Amino acid sequence: MSRIPVVKKNHWINSTILGIGLASLCSDMGHEMATTAMPVLLAGMGASSAALGLIEGLSDGAASFAKLFSGHFSDRLRHRKPLAVVGYFVTAAGMASFAWATQWWQVLLGRMGGWMGRGVRSPVRKVLLAEATTPATYGRAFGLDRAMDSAGAMIGPALALLLIPLPRIGLHRIFLVTIIPGAAAALLIAFAVKEKPHEPGEKRAFIAGIAALPGEFKKFLIGVGVAGLADFSNTLLILWAAQAWASRFGATRAGRYAMLCYVGYNAIYTLCAYVAGGLADRWPRHLVLASGYAMAAIPALALMLAGNAVVPFLIAFGVSGIYMGLGETVESSAAAAMLPREVRGTGFGVLDTVNGIGDIASSMVVGVLWVVSPTVAMGLVIALTLTGAAIVAASGQRQMATTTAV
Repeated sequence: MSRIPVVKKNHWINSTILGIGLASLCSDMGHEMATTAMPVLLAGMGASSAALGLIEGLSDGAASFAKLFSGHFSDRLRHRKPLAVVGYFVTAAGMASFAWATQWWQVLLGRMGGWMGRGVRSPVRKVLLAEATTPATYGRAFGLDRAMDSAGAMIGPALALLLIPLPRIGLHRIFLVTIIPGAAAALLIAFAVKEKPHEPGEKRAFIAGIAALPGEFKKFLIGVGVAGLADFSNTLLILWAAQAWASRFGATRAGRYAMLCYVGYNAIYTLCAYVAGGLADRWPRHLVLASGYAMAAIPALALMLAGNAVVPFLIAFGVSGIYMGLGETVESSAAAAMLPREVRGTGFGVLDTVNGIGDIASSMVVGVLWVVSPTVAMGLVIALTLTGAAIVAASGQRQMATTTAV
């Protein structure tokens, strides 16, 4: 097994990569403040795990289809960057709308609107990032972006924990505060990111654009899709921990402890995302990715045994940070290496949509199954994540065998 060539000169960091990374940090700071407080807001409304699963599933679904069409549309544009700027502003507005929500369906509408903006910007951001570096350093560039994104996701919940108890802010006004970092992210994309000249690709019909994607990328998508069916939203994990610990610590303290665990999750994710980027530039990306997927079985096993105990939930939050840091970084860098420039937006859009469809199914199904039986819910997660890991690993082996034969 040969390693991927390593670029020794550290010339891969530039203003565009830093600008995108800082935008990811600010945007995630804003919407993770909202995401962390959202389960507490819903619990106060009397919403169930099934309602939260529905909110997350439908929001991820809206984002997925926005990603698909945005990616395809961006391949036909001479300038993609304005599309990303609009997406960042829409996401910020959607999260701020929670401040006026009094019923769970209002949270659903705000979340769906914000996540559609997130979907519009996502494939464009990835294309801008890929074109700002070289194939030999895709892992490090995407790893830095994911690490900064996660740093924002770590800072956001921490700020929520600090600001919510303040009399002049409280639970509802914290959502208004999120507009500040969200708008800063849009301004960073607008003024700090330099877009390379892009000759619009051939104007293909939507289906024809998907059909033009490379065969190896389509095989890769199958494994990503199966593993994605096990990737339920972390807001469910926060809700489950808060509900389980309420009998031990009281509802208020349990909610704060659950949010604090989410801060820890994001700290671990931040470190692992950056490390994963370096691994992806040195070792076969399909094996790094398959290893990350397989690790998802560990938190699922811990949750099967959790009850109202603290340690199993700590294991679930911690190991989830490791495998999510590996998975999200390596998926993007592997896709960038497989996608030709003329269909790169479409490819990233399809990848994000496949992940989003998995999020829809997993958040909704796992949220409902947890109410019936946590053991059944986590058993399904384990089966799907291990199957997805096996498919990605086998697909990569076939690609290596083909390369060797040639």
